[in-house]
Amino acid sequence: MKYNVTDIEFYLDEVGDGIPEFQLTFDEEIAIRDSALGIWEAKNEDDLRESIIDSIGYYPVKIDFEIQLKWHLY
Repeated sequence: MKYNVTDIEFYLDEVGDGIPEFQLTFDEEIAIRDSALGIWEAKNEDDLRESIIDSIGYYPVKIDFEIQLKWHLY
């Protein structure tokens, strides 16, 4: 099944453990979010979450998506 991820939030609070030079900048956080937007292929919502974690490397706390349906014209 194909999912179109339209919005996503990641848990990024602990990145850098409070050390300023290791924390993500606002632009880096936006780039991480933007890299997860778009079409993903997964078996179900849990598989979608795992695919995003494996690919992006961060845990999504909220995923907004639309299921992409295939239309056949006969």
